[in-house]
Amino acid sequence: MLRKMDTFTAIRERRSVKHYDPEHKMTDAEIRQLLEAALLSPTSFNMQNWRFLVVTDPEERAALRAASWDQAQVTDASITLILCAKLKAHEEGERYWTNAPQAAQQMVVPMLKGYYDGRADLQRDEALRSIGIASQTIMLGAKAMGYDSCPMVGFDFNKVAEIIKLPEDYMIGMMITVGKALKPANPRGGQLPYEEVVLKDTF
Repeated sequence: MLRKMDTFTAIRERRSVKHYDPEHKMTDAEIRQLLEAALLSPTSFNMQNWRFLVVTDPEERAALRAASWDQAQVTDASITLILCAKLKAHEEGERYWTNAPQAAQQMVVPMLKGYYDGRADLQRDEALRSIGIASQTIMLGAKAMGYDSCPMVGFDFNKVAEIIKLPEDYMIGMMITVGKALKPANPRGGQLPYEEVVLKDTF
């Protein structure tokens, strides 16, 4: 039975774990629970531009490991997630507001399209923001379920895109491995002091 924990405990105990039990498997129900939580992550204009690719196939994971400079967590963790985003999600604005009052739809949908149309840099920035928020939801959710995780950008993005058959107008933000740790993460490298990082009103 996996333990549950409160949010602040999950934040304190979440670490980037590299060593996983390769024999442990997450159930389909656990994977769904974790990713249904990720679907509650906020996105600009509610456009839900993230896509979560769950990789469990051994051959595909071996290929991903090779494209990740042979990092063992890619194959040893219970699942490897590739967090992607649809860069043109803003073009389907009506989908994200179907339950809103008609007046809200008529106001928000044109704003969404107008804000992102023709602005590739903003589309990419928004994709990364959405992926970043969702990734933290996933990692904290995994920790609350009793699992560990590791966010990853140490891989050949072009090769991974080829392996997963990434569609045009999508981008990869990061990988996250999730599983049962064999040993804890190394001690924290050192946090900057609160007074240096937390500012008030202006710099």
